[in-house]
Amino acid sequence: MSAVETLVELLAGRREAATLRPREWDGVIGVARAEALLATLAPIVGDVELPLSVASLFTDMRAAAAVATTQSLWEAEMARRALAPHGIEFVLLKGTAYAAAGLACSAGRQIGDLDILVPWHDLARAENALLVAGWEWVKEDAYDDAYYRQHMHELPPLIHKARDRMIDVHHTILPRTHRITPDALALVGDAVPTERGFAVLCPTDMACHCAAHLIADGDLQGGLRNLWDFHALTSEFVAADRGFWGKLDERAAMHGLARVVHRAARLARDLFGTKLPSGWNSDRPGDERYQRRLLARDDWGRATDPLLRQAFYIRSHWLRMPPPMLARHLWTKWRKGGG
Repeated sequence: MSAVETLVELLAGRREAATLRPREWDGVIGVARAEALLATLAPIVGDVELPLSVASLFTDMRAAAAVATTQSLWEAEMARRALAPHGIEFVLLKGTAYAAAGLACSAGRQIGDLDILVPWHDLARAENALLVAGWEWVKEDAYDDAYYRQHMHELPPLIHKARDRMIDVHHTILPRTHRITPDALALVGDAVPTERGFAVLCPTDMACHCAAHLIADGDLQGGLRNLWDFHALTSEFVAADRGFWGKLDERAAMHGLARVVHRAARLARDLFGTKLPSGWNSDRPGDERYQRRLLARDDWGRATDPLLRQAFYIRSHWLRMPPPMLARHLWTKWRKGGG
């Protein structure tokens, strides 16, 4: 069994951590680090007897994840203080949203950028308010700036000049030129409050966004991280609401994400054992290729299967842009890189 397969078995609870040999731990740690799952694995492994070096690493990862969670929630508070005086409300997305909502998948998570969703009509005011409050552009490039504003689902990334923390300000969850156009007003309008006073996407929209981020908005780089989130989110939501899968089916269809969500669910079933209802279990052509892409790492954590990775990279751009726009974009980026 490869290291990446062993990692999946550990996460899914089909393999006991205490049964791994030291050499197996080397591979698992390398793959987990590459997939941003090392801190997530730490609380799942728990307090079983481990090699001293592995136990020490997991202790450090738990502490680092706790600090990252505190920092992410503080950064969300800073964004709120910058935007609230202007009457601009926002919805937390991704890792910070999971932490603010107290969801299980936030345990041991290393949260990076702050991702927020604001209504399109508030986008310009939100940008100005953040700039006044100390955020600045990560890099100034006329082409990239125009590309973000005309085609993407978010502003160009900003970083706070004092705290060195990045924020991504979204107005929807997929690029404007994508072939799928989720209902951004519904995402904001149906957001729910948390005990911390922040708004997050409702459970069905949170699962839709996770699936979209995994399958529709990228080349599956780091896909195991996103697929684990989907598994953990849906498992927790189903435990709280037995009718969740039916509601998710309806919501995904409304956003144009039904095929994306169903594929994410099947992949989560196949890798992590997610229990699906009848009607969700029929395999579709291409599922095996997606699974190969998700597991394309050697026992050192290095990416493998370059042709498959390249195919998914091309696919991600093909979904994002019409062919003429894609050709112009790739040509421009190639010339800039060559200069």
